[in-house]
Amino acid sequence: MTAQKGSAFLLKIGDGASPAAYQTVAGLRTTQMSINGDSVVITHKQSGGWRELLSGAGIRSVSVSAAGIFLGSEAEGALRSHALAGTLEDYELSFEDGERLRGRFLIQRLDYAGDFNGERNYTLQLESSGAVVPA
Repeated sequence: MTAQKGSAFLLKIGDGASPAAYQTVAGLRTTQMSINGDSVVITHKQSGGWRELLSGAGIRSVSVSAAGIFLGSEAEGALRSHALAGTLEDYELSFEDGERLRGRFLIQRLDYAGDFNGERNYTLQLESSGAVVPA
């Protein structure tokens, strides 16, 4: 098994159509995904002092963080529009091995920064709403 390239971990935004067509968010230098799951504890007297969890219960979510250089692409403009409106959109995460995950996300945070005589960069935080599934 070989290591996968970080440059092949892409964030894509849907176009709002059904079915959605996805466009890569340009200029990303880093992308990170976290799969979160809250557990439901069902420990009782007969557990023998060991914690027991209920399988399939609790709240699952996916968080995506990304940072990059602002290039003014259509996808970046769509990100800004969704962040300002507080609307959900379909997103796709794709990996070098061809695996893809799709789901609806809300832009939790979008930050822009830049230095004098330097490029403008941005960071964003997405939070899932509903199931995130293999595509």
